[in-house]
Amino acid sequence: MMALRTLVRAGRLLGVVAGGLAVAAWLACRPHTGVARRQRWTQWFLGSLARALPLTIQVHGRCAPGPALWVGNHVSWVDIAVLGSLAPLSFLSKADVRGWPIAGWLAHQAGTLFIRRGAGDGMRTNQQLAERLRAGHSLVIFPEGTTTDGQQLRTFHPRLLACAIDTGTPVQPVAIRYRRDGAPDPLAPFIGDDDLLSHLRRLLAADRAIVEVHLLPPIRSTGLDRGTLAAQAHAAVATVLFGVIATQRDAA
Repeated sequence: MMALRTLVRAGRLLGVVAGGLAVAAWLACRPHTGVARRQRWTQWFLGSLARALPLTIQVHGRCAPGPALWVGNHVSWVDIAVLGSLAPLSFLSKADVRGWPIAGWLAHQAGTLFIRRGAGDGMRTNQQLAERLRAGHSLVIFPEGTTTDGQQLRTFHPRLLACAIDTGTPVQPVAIRYRRDGAPDPLAPFIGDDDLLSHLRRLLAADRAIVEVHLLPPIRSTGLDRGTLAAQAHAAVATVLFGVIATQRDAA
């Protein structure tokens, strides 16, 4: 029965991906399609993807009205499907994701912005993020810069929040927590040398897990420096995840 359940889930997931590829191919033939339309397609696709995974999503709180910079902890690639199902959003991703088979192409067609680590293009990335926010489009960034096992919260890199200050856009802190059988989910984290296919197989073979998404009160960026803004967002997320405020040192 477990093998049959896994096959049924895999078939449903393949159907979602096929539908996403069809829409992405249509968008690829129309390169001048606006960001708003790409975001609506992304929300539809990621919502379908999240529903195809064995997850029960519990949302606490409400999205900030108007454009916002969503800032949260990062546990897995699944975070993208979960958050993307909630609102029209664009994402910031590592440049190497652009080269992933299928997923990288889909991300590109969805309007994802890619950043190269240590490439010295931080100013250019900030300008691109600021342009999206000024145009009224919400963005998601994971300022830890990597995934964790969900039991820790790394430093939020302040430079990634400069675009919110430059545009006067509020920051929407988001805390994501995966639970299985009343305890932290050991299957959800996508860390280390794990590969996408192996991780996906484990998720599809397992029982349903719970994903808690906490949409916390927005933080006004006006008048704040990026270190203070990052620290406030970090503290908000840490309070939900661990019940205490974890401090972070300012980073460049």
